[in-house]
Amino acid sequence: MILPIVAYGDPVLRKVADDIDKDFPKFEELVANMWDTMYNANGVGLAAPQIGLPIRLFVVDSTPFADDEELTEEEQNALKGFRKVFINAKIEEETGTEWAFNEGCLSIPDVREDVSRKDTITISYMDENFKSYKETYDGLLARVIQHEYDHIEGILFTDKLSSLKKRLLKGRLANISKGKIKVEYRMRFPNIKKAR
Repeated sequence: MILPIVAYGDPVLRKVADDIDKDFPKFEELVANMWDTMYNANGVGLAAPQIGLPIRLFVVDSTPFADDEELTEEEQNALKGFRKVFINAKIEEETGTEWAFNEGCLSIPDVREDVSRKDTITISYMDENFKSYKETYDGLLARVIQHEYDHIEGILFTDKLSSLKKRLLKGRLANISKGKIKVEYRMRFPNIKKAR
């Protein structure tokens, strides 16, 4: 089932998410719905807070990036078919050189900005069967994971921009939170209370 994606301004996007265990209600259905929602919106990642759940769960499918002709064949192969569920993830280490890449977010439609992140991460997590892993990723794969990981930490990519960029985006972000935007996928906009 395709779920509405929570828009910028909703408090759930600012919460540090909670760990879950294998007894989480309707877990398999939730993961299936997250994949459906992400693919419907042409995303490469989706975190549970983006569908209104403050839990440490996100999904990633980096296959669309594998078509980038600027990447080496090795980089393309690493991205192709990479489809994973991350539960209770914890980034253990971020290393390497910081590099900028133009990022966007399904919760912040039509806003794209260059964001600097470290090249390599080591992350511990559990898969959809609650089997534990500790793995190292680099390049675009690390970046996609870092972006989704930020969501379960209550961080948005716009938080990483300069104060000037944030000021320039303020009006557009306010419009998104008020639903004054056209999108091709279902969204849920926060309730805007009028000042008295």
